[in-house]
Amino acid sequence: MNARYTSVAVCAALLAAGPSAVAQQQQQKAAAASPTAPAPVAGVIPLGVTRIEAAAIAPGYRATKLLHQDVYNDAGKKIGKIEDLVVAPDGTLTAAVIEVGGFLGIGKHRVAIPVKQFTALHPKVTLPGATKEALKDLPEFVPA
Repeated sequence: MNARYTSVAVCAALLAAGPSAVAQQQQQKAAAASPTAPAPVAGVIPLGVTRIEAAAIAPGYRATKLLHQDVYNDAGKKIGKIEDLVVAPDGTLTAAVIEVGGFLGIGKHRVAIPVKQFTALHPKVTLPGATKEALKDLPEFVPA
């Protein structure tokens, strides 16, 4: 059998197997060409973040570093503390649950604030124009 006939037969077999087989074949060729390329995991979709994605998210903040952080207004006054974070079904971070007032868990008031309303997370979490009184006037956040 000549090499040209073999290549045609392989291509025809891959096309008959479907697009995922073609993608997997291409991924295997790329992995063989580059020893540092990740091996296919769970089909053709790699798990985890790539180096490029890791570089893009590196400037972000881990949720554990934001939880229990004090929240300040733009005047520098402490107005509450981040108690929890709300993630939408599509995976986006939508709101921070802020605990306002209270002492030792008594009398605290929780409100959900959309994350887009915060202007800074570092060096301190800033919610401009907010006061303790304004947050206490908001409806209490009750988790589902």
